[in-house]
Amino acid sequence: MFGLGTMELVLIFGVIILLFGAAKLPELARGTGRALRIFKTETKGLIEGDDDGVKDSDKHPAEKEIEARNAAAREAEIQATREPRDTTS
Repeated sequence: MFGLGTMELVLIFGVIILLFGAAKLPELARGTGRALRIFKTETKGLIEGDDDGVKDSDKHPAEKEIEARNAAAREAEIQATREPRDTTS
């Protein structure tokens, strides 16, 4: 694997355990898995040429929240430009 021997892999794994602690490794692995899953879905959408390459039900809750915030900000911006301006000074 990448030209690394058994001793090198054991050393790398030992340093990771020292840095993060054995209790944090499962949490670190879950976070990495989520990040890779989100990255995969985003790149899949780009490759297909579709802005919404992922169904809403397949999206991560954080992605849904960000999209909702962006939509609300766009709507507020549109409303602000539609409001009549007071020209009497």
